[in-house]
Amino acid sequence: MAARTPLDRLAQPETWSTTLAGILFDLDGTLVDSTAVVERQWATFLGWYGLPASALPQQLHGKRAEDHIRDMLPAEQVADAAARLAALEASDIAGVTAVAGAQRLIDAVDGVVPWGIVTSGTRAVATARLAAAGLPTPGVLVTAEDVQAGKPDPEPYVLGMERLGVGGAVVVFEDAPAGIRSGRDAGCPVVAVSTSHPAEDLGEADVVVPDLTRIGLTAPAKDDSAVLTAVA
Repeated sequence: MAARTPLDRLAQPETWSTTLAGILFDLDGTLVDSTAVVERQWATFLGWYGLPASALPQQLHGKRAEDHIRDMLPAEQVADAAARLAALEASDIAGVTAVAGAQRLIDAVDGVVPWGIVTSGTRAVATARLAAAGLPTPGVLVTAEDVQAGKPDPEPYVLGMERLGVGGAVVVFEDAPAGIRSGRDAGCPVVAVSTSHPAEDLGEADVVVPDLTRIGLTAPAKDDSAVLTAVA
């Protein structure tokens, strides 16, 4: 029988499962819904610098703001512009909510396997959005300041795995193609949620689900490993 392609997996609903030793979540679009907030903030940013709406990249999610700004402004303006936007992002949190199933999944994971967050945002932005969504800030939080190369480079998830310090497989949860590539190149199985991108754009993930209500976690018994299940 011919091997199934990622798009085959998307077209044929199925249950996917894996043993795991830890979890790394992306933040925006994966644990928190900040799409409307992000669009509002970038519109303000464009106004600051007299840029047209067409200057915005097609895919805002998944990459550091600094990396987007490099394509918009002269090099000498990038650092100050990124800092200015980050300050706005950290203070403007009206409308940030948790993705469906996020709190339930974190409650199920906490104490069963180590978990953390790997985000393209700054630490101030990440902690503000988690608080606004009513979600906890984990001990492992990799942010834009912690890496030289952002997603889709694997460095953010490699660092996240190092900080988790587990000896087995770490599952990545993502919502954007750049993040999926980062997780896969770091050697992780990836679960994608189609909250900010259509499912057909997420085909590099091992499985795609509409939101986190489709995820279950079975705690280990005796010497067994925890098992994560996703219903596509």
